[in-house]
Amino acid sequence: MENRLANLLRIVVDEYVATAESVGSQSLVEKYGLEVSSATIRHWFAELEAEGYLMQPHTSGGRIPTEKGFRTYIKLFVEPKPSAKRETQVLRKAATRIDDDHPLKDLAKALAELSGGAAVVGSMDAQTFFTGLSQLFSQPEFHDWERVVSMTDALDRLDETFDRLRRKSLVEPKIMVGSDCDFGPGCGAVFVSLGQTVIGILGPMRMDYQRNVSLLNTALKLLDE
Repeated sequence: MENRLANLLRIVVDEYVATAESVGSQSLVEKYGLEVSSATIRHWFAELEAEGYLMQPHTSGGRIPTEKGFRTYIKLFVEPKPSAKRETQVLRKAATRIDDDHPLKDLAKALAELSGGAAVVGSMDAQTFFTGLSQLFSQPEFHDWERVVSMTDALDRLDETFDRLRRKSLVEPKIMVGSDCDFGPGCGAVFVSLGQTVIGILGPMRMDYQRNVSLLNTALKLLDE
């Protein structure tokens, strides 16, 4: 992909993740001080749309990323790096607490709060739990009742889902997008193995993958200390 189109895709994904609204050409030119006209941006939008990276949900509106667009963004721009200092401090504090019901419960709660999604945990002794559903379902994508049903159905079968996840290589955070996500085609997830336990962050496909990868990388490092 040409640099101009890759950079435009990055900006569109970042804007869409932040706002949950379609992205217009004029707003990008004004916000990012792009040295091209809005007409040029619309032309580049059309190129990205023709290649399947963007779509236009409404005739007169802006663009949003497709599943292919998210996958390409992840491949080009998401890196294995630690969380920001404040997030690391929150995770460090949570990682030192030991809950009688499950040793990772406080860490999972912190991951859910920091990510704005839900956190799920499954250990080899079949202890599974999740936290953060209320904030997950407050995301605009879950105003669609079918997505809620799909997600809750997958959570009801969480033990089966973790059985599948344990057969995958999760030594580093693994991103699952849309059709590859066990929690529904409109969702995104990031999972990693922490010893004998698998922990993950769930969200809509419009999730901040870089932030969530960083959160899990940091959690992994803290638990190894």
